[in-house]
Amino acid sequence: MKAMILAAGEGRRMRPLTDHTPKPLLKVAGRALLEHHIINLRDAGITDLVVNGAYLGEQVKSFCGDGSRWGVNIAFSMESKPLETAGGIINALPLLGDAPFLVVNGDVYCPYSFGELASTSLPEGAAHIVLVPNPTHNSEGDFSLLERKVIHRSDKPWTFSGLGLYAPTFFAGLAPGARPLKPLLDAAIDEDRLSGQVWTGPWTDVGTPERLASLDGELSSTF
Repeated sequence: MKAMILAAGEGRRMRPLTDHTPKPLLKVAGRALLEHHIINLRDAGITDLVVNGAYLGEQVKSFCGDGSRWGVNIAFSMESKPLETAGGIINALPLLGDAPFLVVNGDVYCPYSFGELASTSLPEGAAHIVLVPNPTHNSEGDFSLLERKVIHRSDKPWTFSGLGLYAPTFFAGLAPGARPLKPLLDAAIDEDRLSGQVWTGPWTDVGTPERLASLDGELSSTF
């Protein structure tokens, strides 16, 4: 199985930290956020990775190299400008192959066991996402869940973690270009093509310098 790490965003809310450093290369506990994902995926036996880049993308490419220093293989999907989440995935489809693949947001910290997600059975045209309890900065939530089926409901106790498993056909027929992921997930709910599971372990959307500093303080004592 292959995995894609999304690393193309500008990280505007992280300025001035991201004026000269791409957000996924910001460090917590002495390691770049991107490196935490690479190691976690490798330890789950997932060693064929695709990383996209746009904003300061050459820094991302230089940092990763071919991935050999971590014992993985890394291919790059470079974008002339950020294509958003779904657009970035669509752009990288030729590198991801014909089998279901994992996608991980490069700007979250989550020591999730990817082996469990990788072993999930996925029908054609479907996706399976990992949800977390709503953080304070997204208190209204994104989704509801009935057993393992993601559903529309007024109460939304779960937030999308940025981790998911996708069949390539989930993106079938979609034209290249900038495109967010959320409308595709909503459409998949309507068509009963979206399942999910809950992760209650550590998870942080590193969206502000304050969250980065708080996470670094928490993790520095454990690494």
